[in-house]
Amino acid sequence: MNTQTEQTAHEEIPTTFSDWREYRRFRAWELHEQGWTQTRIAHALGVSEGAVSQWFKKVREEGLSALQSRRGGGPHPRLTEAELQQLPEFLAQGATAYGFRGEVWTRARVGQGIAEEFGVQYSDSHVGRLLAQLGWTLQKPAEQADRRDEAEITCWCEETFPELKKSRC
Repeated sequence: MNTQTEQTAHEEIPTTFSDWREYRRFRAWELHEQGWTQTRIAHALGVSEGAVSQWFKKVREEGLSALQSRRGGGPHPRLTEAELQQLPEFLAQGATAYGFRGEVWTRARVGQGIAEEFGVQYSDSHVGRLLAQLGWTLQKPAEQADRRDEAEITCWCEETFPELKKSRC
């Protein structure tokens, strides 16, 4: 018996598991310790023999803790948490403070502001996710004509439209 196997024999199997996959891997090891074959373990747990073999290889190389679930690494955020918290402050200065015409912040404009302030480039869709993370919501401006005449509209709705509706029947 080599030292890694001896060390593994002294490690304890956890009593709680982060997910069912982790439980299944530890259950496979328990069955192995009870003398079950890899083929029988694979069949009992509904996995391939190759999977069982890989689990046991990891245990031999790294110890029993190798069966624990690990969170995916994924890419690290390019903005620090502190920089992300500064984002609302610079947005509060207004879009014109960053050289844009009009006070409307679009995702593209926010992305340009982030690049200017923090030197980090983001796609428009990711800027939207960052803003949502901060609790900012999409604001769609009301689209109305500049020369809109409310009195004329009211008159049309109350007089002209009912007449047109009657004549269609």
